[in-house]
Amino acid sequence: MFAITGITGNVGGEVARNLLAAKKPVRAVVRDVAKGRDYAARGCEVVTADINDEAALAAAFRGADGVFVLVPPNFDPEPDFREAHAIATTLSAALDAARPDQVVYLSTIGAQATRPNLLTQHTIIEEALRKLAMPITFLRPGWFMENFSWDVAPARKDRLIKSFLQPLEKPVPMVATADIGRTAAALLQETWQGQRTVELEAAHRITPLEIAETFSKLLGHSVKVEAVPRETWESLFKSQGMRNPTPRIQMLDGFNEGWIEFEVGERASRKGTVELEAVLRGLIERPSKS
Repeated sequence: MFAITGITGNVGGEVARNLLAAKKPVRAVVRDVAKGRDYAARGCEVVTADINDEAALAAAFRGADGVFVLVPPNFDPEPDFREAHAIATTLSAALDAARPDQVVYLSTIGAQATRPNLLTQHTIIEEALRKLAMPITFLRPGWFMENFSWDVAPARKDRLIKSFLQPLEKPVPMVATADIGRTAAALLQETWQGQRTVELEAAHRITPLEIAETFSKLLGHSVKVEAVPRETWESLFKSQGMRNPTPRIQMLDGFNEGWIEFEVGERASRKGTVELEAVLRGLIERPSKS
């Protein structure tokens, strides 16, 4: 039995689909049982638990051969990252109580960075989980290619996308969620001892210029990319409703300056197979929400 958190999202759903395709039993861990109906119809056990509910999490993880842990993203955390500290405490206590055979935790590229930034939330949770005496794999993917869903509309309408990743010719480690889900499902089915880190990116690194070129190819018209000036970020993010944009700005600085990177570097990272063009095509063809 494999317990999957975040199963209603892109990555968790990919993990579940790969396990089900391998004829493995899946326990869907959801916050709202109604959101698990599709998986119940596919023969999955459905249990409810919130990431901040230690008892419910422990019950959801108990008896599992493997647990995939995906914590809900928080793009606007408090300056002291108190939310991540709370999750780290609750999650580690729940896993310690449940004692699943092994765990795959979805972390991030740069979790080892010592400079504070938005990804420090995963650093905090990793540090707590590393104190547990159980087999844990920390899966650290690069920048999600699916983040460019926000660029589909402007690429269509304005023929211009704007990039916080800069310089525009700088290659960035990225990966498709399909590769993350496939890798996580494979890791769950392995047997290992102790704790390990697996860092995952696409076959080659991608520049903002390549993203614009790929949009141009797929949409049939020229799409340009423009760097968003660094000095405008704080006011822009605040205008969008962020209370504390500093961690997000620090994260972007980390990618742009190169100190958010894989611990093992590009040559030693695991490589996915899904290309940027396939991801962008899927985003373009996705039915628009009305």
